[in-house]
Amino acid sequence: MHARDLEQQVLQLQPAERAKLARRLLESLESLSESEIEAAWLDEAERRERALDSGQSKAIAATQVIEEARRSLS
Repeated sequence: MHARDLEQQVLQLQPAERAKLARRLLESLESLSESEIEAAWLDEAERRERALDSGQSKAIAATQVIEEARRSLS
C-alpha cells in the first residue's frame, strides 16, 4: 500500500480515531535515535528541494507568510 492511499483512508476516519492514530504516530517518532531523526530531516529537505525544482511546490517569502498569518489572526 502506498502512503498516499493510506493517507486517503485515514482521512476518512472519525476525528477521534484520527486523533488517536496521530498520537500513536507521534509517540512512535519519540523513540527514534538522533541519527534517525537527522536522516528523516535530510530526507524531508531533499523531498522539498525536488518539489521546488520540479515546480510541484513554490517558495513563498517568509515576510509574506508572516503577513498572511497576522491577517488571519486579526
